[in-house]
Amino acid sequence: MPAYRLTLEYEGTRFRGWQEQKNAPLTVMGALRRAVVEVAGTDPGGGAGLGGSGRTDAGVHALGQVAHLRLPRPVDPERFAAEVNERLPADVHLLSMRPAPERFHARHDATSRAYLYQVSRRRTGLAKRFVWWVRRPLDAAAMARAAAAIPGRHDFRHFAADPEGRRSEKKSTVVVVEAAQIATAGELVLVRVVASHFLWKMVRRLTGVLVEVGAGTFSPEDFAALLEPGSGPPPIVPAEHTAPPSGLFLERVLYPGDPPLAPPAPAFPVR
Repeated sequence: MPAYRLTLEYEGTRFRGWQEQKNAPLTVMGALRRAVVEVAGTDPGGGAGLGGSGRTDAGVHALGQVAHLRLPRPVDPERFAAEVNERLPADVHLLSMRPAPERFHARHDATSRAYLYQVSRRRTGLAKRFVWWVRRPLDAAAMARAAAAIPGRHDFRHFAADPEGRRSEKKSTVVVVEAAQIATAGELVLVRVVASHFLWKMVRRLTGVLVEVGAGTFSPEDFAALLEPGSGPPPIVPAEHTAPPSGLFLERVLYPGDPPLAPPAPAFPVR
């Protein structure tokens, strides 16, 4: 079956995330599947037929989510993508569709994922759905000093949410982070984290505690201590400082041979 690599952007505000769920009919992947079925006349199925590079949670956006699609016969990618876009809701757009190797898998073949979080230092009437407005003054330099401790191999158990309400002994919370950057652009403080994979709510909790560092509540040293968890309770509980989903974007998914990331830039500027 011919395989294709799809790249999508979407505003996640009204969706229950990317992944299809039995009790949540409004998902991005569900919207994409319905559009593909209308154009192709057949359901590609789950798993190998249609799948994304990873889940984004309810309210989280994407600038470059990647999916694989397998169809029973070859199609003209440009024409097929145009017809799919005509059937997608206004807050989901198929940026590109191109032929891929027969065994291409959006999740398994990805080498890293980059998430971008936008923190606004002023109230905005235009970008509310794409930022987290923090009223307190923020020291971006202090946030950058704290974020410098993130790259490398760490146990992020304090920054992970447990969907079942109890931590599974078999599920590792160790993640190798390739890069963590803090940048400013106008009234925005941008937080970018790049890794092969992420734990549930990990980026939002990292951002939440970094904001507390920027506000002067915690020090960079307090933040670094969370990355070396001991046996006792943590001095800071990141779950209490989880950033809202509105400011989080899946920025890019990278594969072998892809160009490197450009410097962090706003998805929606706030001047």
